[in-house]
Amino acid sequence: MDLLPLDVARVRARFPGLQRGAHGARSVFFDGPAGSQVPTVVADALREHILHCNANHGGAFATSRANDAMVAAARAAAADFFGADDPEEVVFGANMTTLTFHAARQLARTWRPGEEVVVTDSDHDANVMPWVIAARDAGCAVQRIAVRPDAGLDLDDAARKIGPKTRLVALGAASNLSGAIQPVAHLTALARRHGALSYVDAVHWAPHLRLDVRRLGADFVACSAYKFFGPHVGLLWGRRVLLEETAVDKVRPAPDHGAEKWQTGTANFAAIAGVLAAIDYLAALGREVGGHGDRRQLLDAAFHAIERHERDLCARLLAGLAALPRVRVLGLADPVRVRERCATVSFTAAGARPSALAAGLAARHVHCWSGNSYAIALTTALGLEPDGVLRLGLLHYNTADEVDAVLGHLRQLVG
Repeated sequence: MDLLPLDVARVRARFPGLQRGAHGARSVFFDGPAGSQVPTVVADALREHILHCNANHGGAFATSRANDAMVAAARAAAADFFGADDPEEVVFGANMTTLTFHAARQLARTWRPGEEVVVTDSDHDANVMPWVIAARDAGCAVQRIAVRPDAGLDLDDAARKIGPKTRLVALGAASNLSGAIQPVAHLTALARRHGALSYVDAVHWAPHLRLDVRRLGADFVACSAYKFFGPHVGLLWGRRVLLEETAVDKVRPAPDHGAEKWQTGTANFAAIAGVLAAIDYLAALGREVGGHGDRRQLLDAAFHAIERHERDLCARLLAGLAALPRVRVLGLADPVRVRERCATVSFTAAGARPSALAAGLAARHVHCWSGNSYAIALTTALGLEPDGVLRLGLLHYNTADEVDAVLGHLRQLVG
């Protein structure tokens, strides 16, 4: 694509949270993997909805009709975001974890003793324990795909673990700790050859790279809007035939068909309005960098520009970390290989606990996380428990100056 680079100053002006500071110092938000900042248009959408369209759905009166129209528009926008064909394939929920526990309970009803479920040692625990618990209750075995020293999945091990007994393979599109982009299409195709379903955690992928469920080849894909500049809402895409044929726990008056069949209880309508605003914010970004066409094409352009900007920031950060003494980056550390990872970099420094580094950076107004970030299988497999790592997560509103400032702080802390 022949597109303009991101105007990062213009982007940042839309995020009031980025203006936070103290004692004359502007805060640096490298905590995006745990939740992004939110543009003003998203906050405005929540306020507008809850003040002027605050009604339950399905009524004949004006506010209920407005609410229903908003939900339909949000579901269509989410289908565009997923690259899906049918808005009724998009389910809203409290968060990705809650949606995944719900999906695991429903799908496990057809599993039988002697069958197997496959998870990975790379994933956030939200895409591990729901399946482990469901397999236990169904009397099924659990297989785990191992990770390589570079934090990528071991594909030879995957070929051994996914077989005729496999009913479902759960994997992450990108690691929330190492940033590694996983070979999802390869693994979903392997599952499909053995008649197994695949469930992909795209939470960490969604703010960095263009989602396309057809290209991923999965049966289910889940993400969370608060990671891509929206409010706390989970989204689950599932193939329509699977959503329709799977029996689900629900109250009797709830619909028997479509996405509403999978949504238990009254939805968080104001937050769903925020999801619509977040996706439209990204589409508008696509127009600003020179994209054109419908919303899907604008999202294509937006993520092309986002990916290019974040690759530059990530390469700068990796090069700076390589110059620091006794620092070990988790996973791919070569700046030349940034296309194989998201702009999330975790590392350890000999002689300094990650929690102490995080506290030192917090005192310098840098927002970041330490520990295992719920990717406990990965930190265990790589021998990083109990302290874990320090994680720096870059998003499209971050700048090269911020990267340089954080590297300067780290030189003081680990030097």
